[in-house]
Formats: sequence, structure tokens, C-alpha cells
Amino acid sequence: MTAVARTCVHDCRDLIALFNRCFAQSEVTLLVGGAPEPVYLPCGDSGCAEIHFTRDYFASALHEIAHWCVAGRERRQLEDYGYWYAPDGRSAEQQAEFEAVEARPQALEWLFSEAAGVRFRVSADNLAQNLGPSEAFKQAVHARVLDLCTQGVSERVAAFTSALLGHYRPELTLGGLLSPARFARASL
Repeated sequence: MTAVARTCVHDCRDLIALFNRCFAQSEVTLLVGGAPEPVYLPCGDSGCAEIHFTRDYFASALHEIAHWCVAGRERRQLEDYGYWYAPDGRSAEQQAEFEAVEARPQALEWLFSEAAGVRFRVSADNLAQNLGPSEAFKQAVHARVLDLCTQGVSERVAAFTSALLGHYRPELTLGGLLSPARFARASL
């Protein structure tokens, strides 16, 4: 692992410690920072699966954790969960496919960001084409986060969100965080 610097209140080393405390034993999965590109590696020689996030980017860590939370047991046996990914420079058709599968992880990232007290930004992840997130994509992310608020979250999401709240926003409970009023569409 590359050293990850402590730069502010929202330090990636804290995220690593929180995640690993929640899941190193129960899910045999570690969060690892300092990677040039994000990647998920299933259990290998280390005996643990690893979620690698980009450099020391707090948002990258939250986003990669969100993907891990979405992936089911079978997907977590595959490198990068076996998902299709086209790098920056996608066509309009590829971008539409990207947006169709990214709404759920980005909704979880928004939930995690709110729990940590950091601003969430919807990402179209296609800078070369100068395509920001479409209004339809923003609406889809918003709809998914509202679903989380009304339908509840999985056990893994609840555990990590509670750990974030305990560290960054101890005045809030998970139930208090899962209020639709906290997730205004206008903030996207």
C-alpha cells in the first residue's frame, strides 16, 4: 500500500480504519488507498479481498465502498466484480449504459458522503467527452437515495454508515440520516 497522507478532517486513513474495523473479519475484505486506479481484487495470496481506491481521494474511497456494497456474493468473487467498464472517452451510447448501472452506487456514495459530512458530487466519469452528468442521471441517483431512505439499507451499508456517523457525525443516528429531507435534488 502506498502511504496516504493526513490532509484534513476527512482523512482517508480514517476511512481505511473504519472500513477495516467493520469488515476485515466479517467479510474478509480490506480497504486499501494509494492506487493509481480504483480496482476490486477478490481474495488472493493475502487471504483478503481488497478494495483499492485512487490515491488519497476521499470520494474515490466512498465510491469504491459503494460498489462493494452493491456487489453480491458471486460478484465479489470476480476482479472488479466482473463489471463492464469503458474508460474516459466513452461514446454517448456507452455513457448511457454507464449511467444506467451507476445510479445505485452513486446513491450509496451520497449516503456515505452525508454520513461523513462531505459534499457529494454526481460523477459522469467521462471528462474527455466533456459530458457532465445528465439531468436524467441526476434524477436516477436522487430516486435511488430516496429509495434507501424509505426502504432501508442492507446490513453492510448500515454497518459502514453507522461507523461513519460515529466518527464524523456522532450527533446523528442512522434513522436520522435516512430522512429524505437530507437529500435535496437541488443539491446535485
